Amino acid sequence: MGDPRGFIKVQRKESGYRALNERIYDYGEVEQTLNEEDRREQASRCMDCGVPFCHWGCPVGSKIPEWQDAIYNRNYAEAYEILNSTNSFPEMTGRVCPAPCEKSCVLAIHNEAVTIRENEASTVEKAFELGLVTANPPTVRTGKKVAVVGSGPAGLSAADRLNKAGHEVTVFEKSDAIGGLLRYGIPDFKLNKGIIDRRLGIFLEEGIIFKPSTTVGKDISEKDLLANYDAVLLAMGAEQPRDLATEGRELKGVHFAMEFLTQQNRVVSGKKVAAKDRISAEGKHVLVIGGGDTGSDCVGTSIRQKAASVTQIEIMPKPAETRSEDNPWPYWPTTLRTSSSHMEGCERRWALSTKRLIGENGEVKEAEVIEVTWDKDKNGRWLMNEVPGTEKIIKAELVLLSMGFTQPVHKGLLENLGVEYDARGNVKVGKNKQSSIDKVFAAGDVERGASLVVHAIQCGKDAAAAIDEYLS
Repeated sequence: MGDPRGFIKVQRKESGYRALNERIYDYGEVEQTLNEEDRREQASRCMDCGVPFCHWGCPVGSKIPEWQDAIYNRNYAEAYEILNSTNSFPEMTGRVCPAPCEKSCVLAIHNEAVTIRENEASTVEKAFELGLVTANPPTVRTGKKVAVVGSGPAGLSAADRLNKAGHEVTVFEKSDAIGGLLRYGIPDFKLNKGIIDRRLGIFLEEGIIFKPSTTVGKDISEKDLLANYDAVLLAMGAEQPRDLATEGRELKGVHFAMEFLTQQNRVVSGKKVAAKDRISAEGKHVLVIGGGDTGSDCVGTSIRQKAASVTQIEIMPKPAETRSEDNPWPYWPTTLRTSSSHMEGCERRWALSTKRLIGENGEVKEAEVIEVTWDKDKNGRWLMNEVPGTEKIIKAELVLLSMGFTQPVHKGLLENLGVEYDARGNVKVGKNKQSSIDKVFAAGDVERGASLVVHAIQCGKDAAAAIDEYLS
């Protein structure tokens, strides 16, 4: 531990965001960075507790006290090596992870957690700056071939581990670029896509084969995949969005969040979108239905597209500002979260259900909402009740549905393979991540349901270990 009293002498200091009146006009990353000395001071606040709950709270098992100490002592090679030992691309989680590690940090008891996520991102950037991040291809190949279907965090994490084990790994991606939701689901103002390309360059040098614009089950059959590879990993995510079953859903101007975000990411990358297909918030009153991270991304993107107004509604009650007695540290706090996008100009409303969408000449113009309450039945299940007489009309010329995802898309590859599903419609796997089909494994959202990037990374690691054992 660099400084045993660092957490007493140094206050938590966040890097903060670029000026609001500057950032809303571009898609550059919003978050700023601290200078090297400030970052060392922040790392010195890590107490190296007897029981590091941050390590317990991190899904990828990051050895946080160890690399904080390395930062403090300016040993960036060691810090990066420790980070990379549990995470194939810490520069990405350092930007987009909600940091459950910080919520379980001992200092979080007093709302002064170590700035673990920011320290992570800056450490990797320093390592790249110093030339410490280089390709390290395996010296021996096993002769075994593995196909990974999907290039999101689970697929890339597994591909990296399997390649390092000496197997020949081919990653198939249906989109025109590698990265999955990291590429097309997360806005550039949170994750610059050059960060992905930089890491992919290293993976390519290390021998991973990438095949974008290739839909398995269409461009290559599942039979060929099973015949030509010794193991197959399904890592396609959970891309079936939860729909809104209400009057007016068919109106023009109602879109799933991912349609909106993916298109804008393509535009930012320089790809052309036909005017008739463009989903634009410019000059419109935007209604985002759903209060999670994806909804927040819709808010920030709508503001950058120069929306007339942005309203975000959530069906659940407004979370408390602080932890409740039944939600103690070190568990994830179910408290109010405010993103940089919310700070840019958004009206947020809670406990509202959408009764109908109202159109004019086939285009959505308004939404009728009603207040709801939540009560438990005798079995402890939450039930929603509408409050009569609380109906309201909200202007809505662009409606973005951001209510989460229900399951992976079954039509196509999964149906063709004939894999079993669990009760929620995800691919059913055993402890070793193997599906009901021999030599077919699954990792990430496709088998556990929509979740965090860090959970997907860990699932990819687990699947890679299981596949390596299977091939051995």
